[in-house]
Amino acid sequence: MAPPRMTRATIPDKLRSAKEAAIEQFLRVTDVAEASAFAVSVHPHDNVVAVGIGRKLVNGRSTATPAVRFYVERKVAKGALAADLLLPKSVNGVATDVIESGRFRALPANVPLPRRRLRPARPGGSVGFKFPDPAHAQYVMAGTFGAVAEAAGTRYILSNNHVLADENALPIGDAIFQPGLLDNGDVGKDRIAKLTRFVPVKAGGSNTVDCAIAEVLDPKLVRPTFLPKVGKLKSPQPIDAIEGMRVMKVGRTTGFTTGVVTDVSATLKVRYDLGVVRFDDQVFIEGDQGAFSDRGDSGSLIIDRARHRPTALLFAGSPGFTAANHVSAVLAELAVTVVV
Repeated sequence: MAPPRMTRATIPDKLRSAKEAAIEQFLRVTDVAEASAFAVSVHPHDNVVAVGIGRKLVNGRSTATPAVRFYVERKVAKGALAADLLLPKSVNGVATDVIESGRFRALPANVPLPRRRLRPARPGGSVGFKFPDPAHAQYVMAGTFGAVAEAAGTRYILSNNHVLADENALPIGDAIFQPGLLDNGDVGKDRIAKLTRFVPVKAGGSNTVDCAIAEVLDPKLVRPTFLPKVGKLKSPQPIDAIEGMRVMKVGRTTGFTTGVVTDVSATLKVRYDLGVVRFDDQVFIEGDQGAFSDRGDSGSLIIDRARHRPTALLFAGSPGFTAANHVSAVLAELAVTVVV
């Protein structure tokens, strides 16, 4: 019989303790200089980009053995490494696994791709801000409208801090546009919301969420039904991510994609404009057919396919994995609920 699938609440204490020990020893939240396209540091302090929990993989197949997972920028053969550069086979008596993920980055878009103006605007579409700093006046950006949220009868756009608040830099009340200016949004015509609240991203400490809300200027400007093929949620109540959960999202860049949850409690370092940032207790997802997300998909709400309920908020990615906040934590921090 297959072992029960883990959620954050069911991770055994021994496994959680081993993960914390591995983080303390091997995960360094510092940037790494890039030597060249053909050289990469395989020192664990440089190469380890995240530490999580999951079933040990053998020849690409999941086993019944729970393991502490080391996610690395580059996985190389043991024979190519000096003994002092090898990651341990176990931590505190718990088996380990090494998985190549690439380096994680926040996923704002920086490539001009056409995206439509939608009225009413819907989750999955393009949104964004205008850079306030004259030094960045030549840049335009776009991210993803994650969901319609609500508190005390007021409706908001839910997305990431780095999509709506420019990594803590925008003042409350600043304009949010749909589509984002990268997608031909018009500053004079396409203002749809105003920044209301964000959870600061801390470069010098631990983070659990990258999220923000913007009050919709007129409720008629938005509609809570997602773009195809997600459509209408069956319930606004979040569901905890479970390893092996089949999920979907619709985002500004890659549109509708499907994938599977592979880690429910990963600690990772992510490169932002403000520096390298540590995030704890995150969800990792692998795409079913290629990448689950790409730059510009930040802010997408990730939905459990079986129950059609929200489970996570996409905020970063690497070549191999998408990283997302547990949406229950996002909603609690912002004191809002999802609208269906």
